[in-house]
Amino acid sequence: MDDTYLLVEAHDCPMSTCAVPAGSPCRTGQGKVAAQYHTARFRLVPQTREELNVPTPSVRRPGATWTELPRPASAATTEPTGHHVRIGYARASTARQSLDSQVDALTQDGVQKIFQEKISTRVKVRPELEKAITLACELRASGVRVTLAVHEHKRLGRGADLVNLAERLRSCDVGLEFLTGELKGSHDPGGVVFSVLAAMSGMEREYIREKTLDGQESARKRGKTIGGAKVSNDDMLSMALHLREQDVSLRDIASRLVITTGKKKGKHPSAATVMRMLREYDEAQAQAASAEEATPSSSEPRAPEKPTAAATETEESAEQDEPITKAQARKIAARFDNTNPQPVEYEGRTVGYVVDAGYGSHNFITADGQFRHVSYRNRGAVTMALKRIAKDSEQGK
Repeated sequence: MDDTYLLVEAHDCPMSTCAVPAGSPCRTGQGKVAAQYHTARFRLVPQTREELNVPTPSVRRPGATWTELPRPASAATTEPTGHHVRIGYARASTARQSLDSQVDALTQDGVQKIFQEKISTRVKVRPELEKAITLACELRASGVRVTLAVHEHKRLGRGADLVNLAERLRSCDVGLEFLTGELKGSHDPGGVVFSVLAAMSGMEREYIREKTLDGQESARKRGKTIGGAKVSNDDMLSMALHLREQDVSLRDIASRLVITTGKKKGKHPSAATVMRMLREYDEAQAQAASAEEATPSSSEPRAPEKPTAAATETEESAEQDEPITKAQARKIAARFDNTNPQPVEYEGRTVGYVVDAGYGSHNFITADGQFRHVSYRNRGAVTMALKRIAKDSEQGK
């Protein structure tokens, strides 16, 4: 008779639902002798570590009522009695979620050392989880039996991340236990069932994401707003326009405005919010101006007069030399997410416009409508650059 089962029975069963002492076969939840040893138990033996299952021999009478057998003398040297450490890990996805229920469940189950953090599973490196795994591997290397206990498998991760984590625990010979969920109980991290359920949890995340996107699109079609509540209003826009005319930067404008409604009432809007509000206003003004230009001033249409060649040449020359207007500059700036164009004068004529790029930086638009992205912090430096371009242009003529 093969005595491999004696090597397995030299260890206590680490399964919390079994937990039989060394010298006895594994038992079922109904108190019967199990037909095979639990995976977490026979994996403790190097000779059976790679086996898919280890059957209970007939001498142990599988299916009969389980009774505890004498503990073998060799078991004391194989695994010190009572040296079983359970390390807990609790995680929530956002800072607003509570960890109390997870911590309470782990504490009530006898777990004393608990690592906890609030971080999404999409973050590749989770500091507290790394600390828990490192400690578990170090303790296991010293000869102590270690189990990582978690409230449910979703707290560890989903899909490929969960499979990779299980492989790390398997390489360190660290057990894994879940208190609730589909995987409740102790498990072999490298088992087939564990891998299948991990893949299913990854599919669940994609399903949730697709349903969320479908719901948002459905809401948009019905005219509902997706995202945070609007914090700007007409009074805030009027004040922002007034401050912009005084060459106040976007950051300073934001610090002088106050939100009057909603959850952010009493707080200052961000510089990005102010820039978006001003950009939308400039775009609306530019569209209104374009509509007015396209509308004929008289209800009686007049036949256009054919200009002479000399007049055409004069008009084209004037158009080339005439700088763009401030309304045109605003339209150009809006295309590049810039705002607040301010004219720069040189020798009595407008040579371009300085525009706000946000967060204290500036770009400029030349008199002929060319946008230049320079991101200068010093507004004076942008002004000097425009004047230099105008001077070089005159010398080139």
